[in-house]
Amino acid sequence: MSHLFYLVGAPGSGKRTVGKELSALTGAALLDNHLFNDPVFTAFGVDGVSPVPPELFDLAEEVRQVGLRALRLAPPARSHILTNYLSRVEEGEEVVAELRTLARERGAAFVPVWLECPLPELEARMGQPERRERLKLRDPLILRGLMERGGVMDAPADALVLDTARLDPHEAARRIVAFAGAVSGSARPGRAERAGTG
Repeated sequence: MSHLFYLVGAPGSGKRTVGKELSALTGAALLDNHLFNDPVFTAFGVDGVSPVPPELFDLAEEVRQVGLRALRLAPPARSHILTNYLSRVEEGEEVVAELRTLARERGAAFVPVWLECPLPELEARMGQPERRERLKLRDPLILRGLMERGGVMDAPADALVLDTARLDPHEAARRIVAFAGAVSGSARPGRAERAGTG
């Protein structure tokens, strides 16, 4: 059975980093959110430290929808990893429902994973050089504002929740693979235990 992994977390929580490890372990295609955002961000000149105009996210969503159309056309055996930041003030439930439906239509197991990380650690990660690779947010003050206004959407009842301040990316990916095996083996998995302490 193929899988549709969905990694959700705040900027700096390690979505792409864990996604790369997960891709290496499973062979799933990594479609991180900046794969869709950056063509728009590059055209505009987003620098990672200035606020991004809301209209750019609307354009990035159009790119994302094209990517999802291609995903729908992919061979049934192909697994995918999508990443995203969903705040409590957005309509995140609709996004999750959209991806659940997409997975069901493909006959794939939907694997929701929420990556948690304390704000001081997120702020410390804003200066990491690799954040420049994908035009990612790099200003701790903007990050703090995002977290104060909307935080991160609460994890669905069937999601695996991982603390990426306590887990290295490879171990996080390994736990996701184990969780995916449980999801594939049951029709309605219950809420996973919070993981992060070994």
